[in-house]
Amino acid sequence: MTTDHLTHRRPPGHVRHTASKVPEVTVYFWIIKVLTTGMGETASDFLAHAFGPIPAVGLGGLALVAALVVQLTVRRYVAWIYWTAVVMVSVFGTMAADVLHVGLGVPYAVSTPFFMLALAAVFALWYRSEGTLSIHSIHTRRRELFYWATVLATFALGTAAGDLTATIGLGYLGSAVLYAVAIAVPAIAHRWGALNAVAAFWTAYVITRPLGASVADWMAVSHGRGGLAMGLGPVTLSWTVAILGFVGYLAFTRKDVGQGAASA
Repeated sequence: MTTDHLTHRRPPGHVRHTASKVPEVTVYFWIIKVLTTGMGETASDFLAHAFGPIPAVGLGGLALVAALVVQLTVRRYVAWIYWTAVVMVSVFGTMAADVLHVGLGVPYAVSTPFFMLALAAVFALWYRSEGTLSIHSIHTRRRELFYWATVLATFALGTAAGDLTATIGLGYLGSAVLYAVAIAVPAIAHRWGALNAVAAFWTAYVITRPLGASVADWMAVSHGRGGLAMGLGPVTLSWTVAILGFVGYLAFTRKDVGQGAASA
């Protein structure tokens, strides 16, 4: 699903603001999004093992706040700033879901619907306040705050859902296959007119989280747990390098910047 799909049937006179704070939705968007989800999953686990859960959550929270402050300060979309914020949301969103399960003993079967309700609440408040959930409308501070609250909720939900399916018998590889199939559903539904563009986008956005996290976990965990035993550190590093490569390419080519913004 690309920006062309999201702008399909947009009401007359509704044009995308030239100072949008989010990238165009291209194939690169979805690739980097999946990479950030996997990197956030293994980075969170790596930091928890290296520093302990509480210090890791503290560091992750501080880094997230710093990344979001920078993102909110800039006046338009900047690739490396935006994707740094997404990475930190990914890391902290994973920690939030893990704290409920590991620290407080909340089962994934409980935390998954909890985060689902939290996401629904954010969507409801956003729509009631702004009358739209479209990412093409992110050109005011309030809408940007709603956007990042939504992104954080999707990461927490996706983390819990991915861990839920992995621990009920599917394993990490089985979960990855499940979500790889699931992510095609909103695209097909939208193509056949059964789902509007905004709903299809956010549905796919949520599914990218357990998809990327399941693949990264499968690569990192031991053979005894059904993985490739590559280790948390190497997987985190390799996915980070991939993210840097794609973001650097976009920063140079500006293929994820709208025509109006590109010429501004």
